[in-house]
Amino acid sequence: MPPTPDATVPGAAVPDRGRADACPGALRLHTADDGALARVRIPGGLLTVRQALALADAADALGDGDLETTSRGNVQLRGLASDCGRELADRLRAVGLLPSETHERVRNIVASPLAGLDRAGFADMRAWVRELDGRLCASAWAAGLSGKFLFALDDGRGDVAALDADVTLIAGPGGTALLRLGRAPVARPVPAGRAVDAVLAAARGFLDALRAHGRKAWHLREVPDLLPDLLAGLPGLPGLPGLPDAPDLPDAPAGVVPLPPVGGAHPEVGVVPGGLSVGMRFGRVGSDQWRTLADAAEGELRLTPWRGAVLPGAPPGRLPALAAAGFRTEPGSPWARATACTGLPGCARSVADVRADAARALDVMSGAGLPVHWSGCERRCGHPAGRWVDVLATGQGYRVTVTDGTSGVKSGETSDVTSHLTTHPTSHLTSGVTNVTNDVTNEEMAEAVAEARRTTK
Repeated sequence: MPPTPDATVPGAAVPDRGRADACPGALRLHTADDGALARVRIPGGLLTVRQALALADAADALGDGDLETTSRGNVQLRGLASDCGRELADRLRAVGLLPSETHERVRNIVASPLAGLDRAGFADMRAWVRELDGRLCASAWAAGLSGKFLFALDDGRGDVAALDADVTLIAGPGGTALLRLGRAPVARPVPAGRAVDAVLAAARGFLDALRAHGRKAWHLREVPDLLPDLLAGLPGLPGLPGLPDAPDLPDAPAGVVPLPPVGGAHPEVGVVPGGLSVGMRFGRVGSDQWRTLADAAEGELRLTPWRGAVLPGAPPGRLPALAAAGFRTEPGSPWARATACTGLPGCARSVADVRADAARALDVMSGAGLPVHWSGCERRCGHPAGRWVDVLATGQGYRVTVTDGTSGVKSGETSDVTSHLTTHPTSHLTSGVTNVTNDVTNEEMAEAVAEARRTTK
């Protein structure tokens, strides 16, 4: 089964980490209702055109012909035969997408997709991505990280710094950086030339501290009490004091600074500085669409953690072909920042065909707003970080709630409607403030979600 979601409410019990995490990879396939699933790590979302085409070929030859991008800029292939692992590995290895069989699941690196293309950041993050990826794969200890452990390399604009990574590096002027661990409200300056050293030292220190204290955890945020001890001196990087995970800056050790603002705007679709940006509905496209995307690229694609792609150097004249292929190219669409889990029929845990229901609502909705995520069960797989509209299938309908995803605190703004949107008996919408007993239209469901998106800043 897919990995258990993390506890997010302060004080809630930490999930049992006594077992190895079941996060899928390119070699460890996950058995889903629609066949086996492979998750191919794409550090920094960086793909060459050759690699992108190889993924499309693998989807056609081994899977259902579709490709999914994830909230970490990785790629999933679905509908695979259970015995295709060796052929898939050979295909990925041939194009450089499987540099290490022992470390392939820990190559979870997100990076600012517009880095180096505009003037909003301090650095082109590709060099840091490649150095970190190479050194992770070369470090025997790194294989002990969970397949969920996330590194974020932010060019200073604050976009991927808001993704709740375990280790976040925020670029500064002159090659300097700030290092943030977990959800710490402070960061430690890192001198020029030591950025990747600091990231690796923090990750190794996390594993060492768990071992020393006999603890089990997949994420830094699960062990906030260990952070002061964990990061005191940062093993392997002498002279950098640790980061506290506490809001009281007066108690912070010398040398740390307040965390700069995070949550900077991620790429809007359309023409962007230095290229093009497109979105994918729920991150899923067919292999022919994927090949159209590769054909529009100028040698490189950058997959984003927001289920889109940036094409550096691609001219505006290629947008019409991308739009015709089904990619989102117009800004301000209700589909912007709208996501959904797999739902029925691909996931046995789901109680609704959430993607079909969500698509019907989004197609008649106007405007964008807060991120919105449809979930087929309480696990809420793939939900956004930060503040978002939670549309949860309950078995009797959907509950619509504005949620602070980092703390689990509900804002109290809920929208309650009962709706039958498809022929599936559980595909209808409910919540807990006002129950409408009659069937409602797609427009009414859309309004319930749109109201939650626009009334909460």
